[in-house]
Amino acid sequence: MRITVLSGGVGGAKFLSGLLPAKAPDDEITVIGNTADDIWLFGMRVCPDLDTVMYTLGNGIDPERRWGRTDETWNAKEELGAYGEETWFGLGDRDLATHLIRTKLLHEGVGLAEITQRLCERWQPGVRLLPMTEQEVETHIGIDGADGIDTIHFQEYWIRLGAKVPVRELEFRGAKAAKAGPGVLDAIHGADLVVLPPSNPIVSIGAILSVEEIAEAVRTTAAPVVGVSPIIGTAAVRGMADQLLEGLGIEISAGAVARHLGARSAGGVLDAWLVDTSDADAVASIEEAGIRSRAVPLYMTDDATTAQLARDTLAFT
Repeated sequence: MRITVLSGGVGGAKFLSGLLPAKAPDDEITVIGNTADDIWLFGMRVCPDLDTVMYTLGNGIDPERRWGRTDETWNAKEELGAYGEETWFGLGDRDLATHLIRTKLLHEGVGLAEITQRLCERWQPGVRLLPMTEQEVETHIGIDGADGIDTIHFQEYWIRLGAKVPVRELEFRGAKAAKAGPGVLDAIHGADLVVLPPSNPIVSIGAILSVEEIAEAVRTTAAPVVGVSPIIGTAAVRGMADQLLEGLGIEISAGAVARHLGARSAGGVLDAWLVDTSDADAVASIEEAGIRSRAVPLYMTDDATTAQLARDTLAFT
């Protein structure tokens, strides 16, 4: 079976770590990674979600933070601070090597898809990892300012501000002009199953789908599209999905996220949607919206529960 997964960073990477042992030996997994979190910092192009998937599946991720490298040190960050530079984005010494190589190759004219493939040659993640696009798309968040709405990069909202201020607007800057990256459309149309893992529905899944070619491919692929809710009860399992949903006027619930993504039969992107057992009462309303639904345990607390969630997803086709 050919499985294509649209993934953000931490939640998607965790799900993928369970999908690898759950799949059949001959199954092939392609991951379309979100690049709208990407940012230029100190002249380097940083791709947080691509790197989180690569490091997680390549056994290089820090197990406590679930981002960045294992055995990391922060000497460069401390030196930048000593020079008076802002250091709210944590660039670790080991992680810097990845950003430097990526930036060097970009300046040499190498495309991001090929660069990602070269980086994965070291990490051997067990999947084919594709950037959603090779054009620059960046997520920008509108927040309250002194004279109206101030727009800041998503990373500044998430890391510097800790996602603790209300969201007023959302923009995927550059998305309208962006094209799907090399191999992305073939991976969707050639799939036997397309999975939307429990990544942030707004700034991960939503960001990938902001590239219209990709959204159209998901809407029209012959493969079933199965999603896993990132919301359990009235809160995000991890991250700031609940703040974003609230700011955009979307109810914080598994059912509301399913309806936001929409049924493919009605122009959306979902055929089926898994919710947590604690949200079983939402199944009927989700199915009324034209999306098949089932309640299963969604908490990925360890390797066993993560692999079981992956198996439940594969079975719900």
